[in-house]
This record gives sequence, C-alpha cells and structure tokens, in this order.
Amino acid sequence: MFISGIGIVFTRGRGVDSFEKALKEGWREPSWTGLIPAYRVSPETLTDASLTKKIRRADKFTRMALFSAFDAYLDSGIILENKEKLGIILATAFGPHSTTFSFIDDILDYGDANASPTKFSNSVHNAAASYVSSVLGSRGPTVTLAQFSFPFQNALALAGIWLNEGRCDHVLCGCVDEMNTVMEYACKMKLKTAGDGKIRPFIFSDSPSSVPGEGGAFLMLSKEKYGNHYGKVTGISFSGLNSGKPDITVIDTDGMAGDETGYMETANSGATLAGYSPLFGSMLTGSAFNFAAASLMLKNQVVYDCPVPDNPSGVKVCGSGFPAGINEINCVRICRSGKAGVIKIIK
Repeated sequence: MFISGIGIVFTRGRGVDSFEKALKEGWREPSWTGLIPAYRVSPETLTDASLTKKIRRADKFTRMALFSAFDAYLDSGIILENKEKLGIILATAFGPHSTTFSFIDDILDYGDANASPTKFSNSVHNAAASYVSSVLGSRGPTVTLAQFSFPFQNALALAGIWLNEGRCDHVLCGCVDEMNTVMEYACKMKLKTAGDGKIRPFIFSDSPSSVPGEGGAFLMLSKEKYGNHYGKVTGISFSGLNSGKPDITVIDTDGMAGDETGYMETANSGATLAGYSPLFGSMLTGSAFNFAAASLMLKNQVVYDCPVPDNPSGVKVCGSGFPAGINEINCVRICRSGKAGVIKIIK
C-alpha cells in the first residue's frame, strides 16, 4: 500500500510542514507546567474555525484526531469520487480518557440522571473516528482500535486488508492519544521521568527515562500510487527483528516500554539507527510519528539528525551526513513482553 498523505498534530504545531521543521530544528525543552515535564499540544493549535464549527462540542482528543486526519486527506491531493471507498481507522492506547473521567466525576457529583449526555457520547472510543467520517462525508468502513502493545502496527495491517480486498481505495489510518492530570499522575507513579526533559533513544536501558507526549498522526494510504508519494509499505511483521538490511532503522525507544534492552539486538546487527521520540514525547502510539518521519525521509531523500544523539554504546546512528539514496527503512517497536513489530517501507 502506498503512502499518499500525512497529517500531524503535535507539541510544536499542526501539519506535515511543522513536523518537518521540527525534524530539521531538533530538540526543544518540554513544558514543565504540570506534575511532570510533558510535550503538550497547545489549545491554539486546535482552533481552525473551518473545522471547529462542525465539531463545536468535541473534546481535545477528537480535535487532534480530526485535524490530523483532515490534513492527511488534504496533503494527499486525492479527490474522492466514491466516498464509500474511503476507510477510516483510528488507533489509540487510552482513548478520550479526559472526557471519560469527567463524565464519571459528573455521575459521582450529580448522579446518573444529571450527568452530561454530550460527555457520555464523546467518551466512547469510536466517537472521534465518527466525527472524522462525518466531516469528510465518508460512507466507507470506520473503526477504532484500542491496544497498548502495537496499536499503529495493527491499524496498518487492517488498512492493508481493506485495500487488498478492494473494500477501500483509500484508508485514513492513524493514532491519537492525549495527556491530562490523571495521565500525568499515572506516568509520575509508574514511569521514570527524565529530569532534564530529554528522551535518550540510544541508551537501551532496562529502566529508561520518559517524557510523556500527546498528539495525532494520520496517513492517507492508497491502493495505487498517487502524485504526492511518500513511499510504499511492503511488510508488517510480528515474527522478529530479522527483516533484511534496510538503509535506516527507526526505533520507538521513548521510555514507555519499561525495558529497552531488546533493541540492542537491532543495534548489534550493524543497523544504522534513528530515533525521533524526543521531538513529540513518549506515547504508546508514538510509532505513527516515527513512521511519518521515515516517510518524509524517503520522499525528500533527506536524513534528519537524531534530536538527542547521546550514544554511550557507540552504535551506528544516522545524521545529516548520511549518504544520499535512501531506498528502504524499517520502523521497529518492541513492547513490554519483548515481542517486536516491524514495518518495512520502500521508496
């Protein structure tokens, strides 16, 4: 399946241009306004009047989903002649938990009869995908996947099935997760937070440091190759790390897995590594953002410097001096169980 468009909402703005600018500029300090340092999405990023008037009662989770999905659609330049052939897949680890907790608080404070029906409807995991479908006028299949281990990888696999079966000609596929005070507290209690605000992707520690983030990243995936071509997904594997010899391997080391020593197998294989999580933060759905970075590298034939290149093990880390001519990139995520998910992308 072909990558025809990218849409991003993250701590440093909205749109593929903002993301590419961040890849070129490198690391920035996170926000220290909450319980822990975190990469938060500014409310000003989610105030596009042309979209918000259609989703006036939508929460932050939904807005991040809609803005990133809509931008991926626009970035593709594709004009949909048959909207029954557009599929939408939203993957998330925690869903709209801010709205869910707010709805529960209302029940506790005011009783079942007086809780907000709007909050209830928006607390449903599939609400955000439904908003995206409504705004775009899609009449194709729409689904939400909720998973901790490989949400983005499984969303991509499902998109490939829909395209191969002919059920869809295009699929908007992406991930969204958000931060709130409850998530900050959980991360503070359960994760090791980076005291200086820096995620270090190449430490490979059994107790890595994290800096939680939030945002949405969507891709327009197509059955055929279109003008705005970023690359082609040729494989999604959960059978191990032995997936050929790509030019670059982008790893999802961001402190969320709890133990990142499993990535040493990839590092010791001689692979040239890249890691961009310090730009957008630690998320169980961070694979979508790293995948977007890999897609931009293939399209632009540019290697972006790793934002925090600390490399005590001396592994091969790519940077701006990397030779031109990138033909293949692997995106690798290892979950807590040690199981690996590998996405292969070619030019």
